Amino acid sequence: MLSVWTKLRRALTAFAGARGGNVALTFAMATLPIIGGVGAAVDFSRANSIKTAMQAALDSTALMLAKEAGTDTASQLQANATKYFNALFSRPDAPNPTITASYTTAGGSAVVVNGSVSMPTKFLGILGYNSLTINNSSTTKWGSTRLRVALVLDNTGSMQDDGKMTALKSATHALLSQLQGAASNNGDVYVSIIPFSKDVNVGSSNYSASWIDWTDWNSQNGSQQTSCSGGGGGGGGGWGNGGWGNNGGGNNCTQTWVPNNHNTWNGCITDRGGSNAPDPNNYDQNVIAPTTTAASKFPAEQYGNCPLQMMGLSYNWASMNSLVDQMYPNGNTNQPIGLVWGWQSLVGGGPLTAPAKDPNYQYTDVIILMSDGLNTQNRWSTSQSAIDKRMYDSSKSGAGTCANIKNAGVTIYTVQVNTGGDPTSTLLQNCAGSPDKFIDPSKFFMVTTSSGLGTVFNTIGTSLTQLRVAK
Repeated sequence: MLSVWTKLRRALTAFAGARGGNVALTFAMATLPIIGGVGAAVDFSRANSIKTAMQAALDSTALMLAKEAGTDTASQLQANATKYFNALFSRPDAPNPTITASYTTAGGSAVVVNGSVSMPTKFLGILGYNSLTINNSSTTKWGSTRLRVALVLDNTGSMQDDGKMTALKSATHALLSQLQGAASNNGDVYVSIIPFSKDVNVGSSNYSASWIDWTDWNSQNGSQQTSCSGGGGGGGGGWGNGGWGNNGGGNNCTQTWVPNNHNTWNGCITDRGGSNAPDPNNYDQNVIAPTTTAASKFPAEQYGNCPLQMMGLSYNWASMNSLVDQMYPNGNTNQPIGLVWGWQSLVGGGPLTAPAKDPNYQYTDVIILMSDGLNTQNRWSTSQSAIDKRMYDSSKSGAGTCANIKNAGVTIYTVQVNTGGDPTSTLLQNCAGSPDKFIDPSKFFMVTTSSGLGTVFNTIGTSLTQLRVAK
């Protein structure tokens, strides 16, 4: 604009010094500033409209590219940027825009899309400006925060009713797709999957691990074996305390309990702690590393309704989806053991490994606990109130597994699928929250139909993966 008015001033100066011409020429020259001013307003108004439309198209293009930037080559990224932008930007008065796109991972992932277009002028040409160049840029950043999400999924027997297991599989597949779409590089998003019933399954291949407590399993899985000594003949022997008594021929037989080989274990473990009652060290409510103390180890159990083996943090999306397809409903409900193993998957321990965190990134750790019923059985009890108390103890200012998890910096989403008219779970309501907002109603969801589970998982996934346009 400064250049335009400079030219206009020079023209007026020359006009003021002229002495020839006639009235018509003088009048014509006098109208030039008016025409130029009106024309400039019209052309600049068009240019501003184009700039606004271009910015919106660039923003949308950058968001779409963010979902694929980590796997695209530079040429693919450029081609897709042009394709997406041209599909969104339709201005015949600004033909042939030039689009460039770049992707960087330094200090977090970012896609930058620049646009440039030349707009032919309608009036400024009178003043020597036949076109105006319009430039814009959009940046989408998302890599400064990385996600680690534990999916703690109810696989109990009641999940076979009302199509709940089918709905859970569908909703989980969609959620995994959302989480995968938010990861431009391997490691941007890790997910673990913890199917639970009364127990969880850590994998039978771990039968020789030092972190397993075999005390209860050995006493419950095995057989009596009889051994005899002495000569034969005669009668009169019989059973007594501790085995066979001597008979007339001198036989002495005893029975000994021999546990089965540990390689026959099905991989199930139950709640940590003392075998007769919850341990005062609250091992079942924490992720304290096992020691040589039996109560600190993970107790093996040959649970007949053992769920599918859990999967620790991974970005192997195909394997995760395969695991989801194999889930089956069986057994009783023990939400606390699923929850604490979701936490265990985020920190590592036992059979699970949590990859080290890069100090150049911020991390959001999340557990999504989905259950369709109320607690019915744990290692020690079939009392719902006793089991609930291990998970959340309102009499002790929120002590329990949920409080311990949030105090450790983990956010908990809870989902109650209530197709049977059960009461709203106060337990799941109190458990939902974050370190910043300990009890957060916005992180508790209840659905009364199986189909509602997909909507809830989508809502949670969107909140976790939402990208933002930085500028």
